[in-house]
Amino acid sequence: MNIPFSNLPRLVIIGGGFAGVALARKMVKEDVQLILLDRHNYHTFQPLLYQVSTSSLEPDSIAYPLRKIVKRGKNTFFRMTEVTSVDPENKKVHTSIGSITYDYLVIATGARTNFFGNTNIENNAMRMKNLPQALNLRSLMLENLEQAVITPEPERRKELLSFVLAGAGPTGVELAGGIAELKLNVLPKDYPDMDFTEMEIHLIEGADRVLPPMSTRASEKATKFLKKLGVNIYTNTQVTNYENNLVTTNTDVSLRTATFIWSAGVTGAPVSGIDASSLIPRANRYKVNQFNQIEGYDTIYALGDIALMETDAYPKGHPMVAQPAIQQGNHLVKNLKRHLRGQPMIPFTYFDKGSMATIGRNKAVVDLGKFRFGGFFAWFIWMFIHLWFLVGFRNRFITFFNWTYNYINYDKAARLIVRPFKNKKENEVERV
Repeated sequence: MNIPFSNLPRLVIIGGGFAGVALARKMVKEDVQLILLDRHNYHTFQPLLYQVSTSSLEPDSIAYPLRKIVKRGKNTFFRMTEVTSVDPENKKVHTSIGSITYDYLVIATGARTNFFGNTNIENNAMRMKNLPQALNLRSLMLENLEQAVITPEPERRKELLSFVLAGAGPTGVELAGGIAELKLNVLPKDYPDMDFTEMEIHLIEGADRVLPPMSTRASEKATKFLKKLGVNIYTNTQVTNYENNLVTTNTDVSLRTATFIWSAGVTGAPVSGIDASSLIPRANRYKVNQFNQIEGYDTIYALGDIALMETDAYPKGHPMVAQPAIQQGNHLVKNLKRHLRGQPMIPFTYFDKGSMATIGRNKAVVDLGKFRFGGFFAWFIWMFIHLWFLVGFRNRFITFFNWTYNYINYDKAARLIVRPFKNKKENEVERV
């Protein structure tokens, strides 16, 4: 890996997501040799991936170079590589470009899409966990629209103009709303010779309401907003298969579509080599103590989606969203500093800052403590929060400019097919 020898303690961070970046940003000035590993050379602001898919933003608006983070320190390094395994006995991390020893290891590999063992869906559905996948989805949607405008067969055109999403959590709801906004305000201008009353958007959810993690009030408002946008909603319905452009469910609902998007669940992305007894099998998350140390290890930590910390308030672990990851990363900075100084570490306490989802123009829902509200004010708060947490001034400025332009002109960014979609079985690996 060409990492120079140092007398400083070596801190290796696997993963440049929210948790890894939060930790790295504040440890670069400390007396450690910090090494950040990731299979991409950028951090992705995942909450806005759906806007890349729907042509609202370009990829560079929500991506930030990891080297810009580590370059702020004198003993900090970044290596773009895929981690293959960990050897805790010899304190080594094995990667596709070589091995490296560590004094402290932080696993922040995040999560990947969970298909619950359904290989047909895994092989054929679109997913949206990283930038390449978001771009694949955008290309596929635009390609299908181009095909639809020249297709004489009504049934084939209906398939091309049908968009089916499985999973009505925040990702599914926001993406459905984004596609609906395209249908209403943007695509008719791009394709004046196409009848967009033929375009249909279907949102399928296994629970009895959309946005199951949020309040009932938020769910009701989101349902109202989505229906107003023309989205067809199916609750208490589970997708059982997708093959040959046919979506089948456990009910009498079956839909033909050339664009099927899976947003129905995530699972942890563990690294090989950690004792299996430390891994919660069903969730694929490492069981960690109140200091984020993986059970059975003193110098190996897990943060964010890959970490499962059982507390009275969260017996099944913290939500697999950005805030717990950021807070755990920031808290581990304090604990590592204390540990290096021979001081006792402080238990982690999660502060729930609420949850929110946007459903198109001027429409969002927010759960903030005891407060529940939706509409324009919620949408404004959603925009402010997401701008605030974007990494880098340039990203904030570009995103704000695009949102302002889109709002005034009822338009989106350039809808260019610069990388045609190719249906690869792996559809982009979702791990470090």
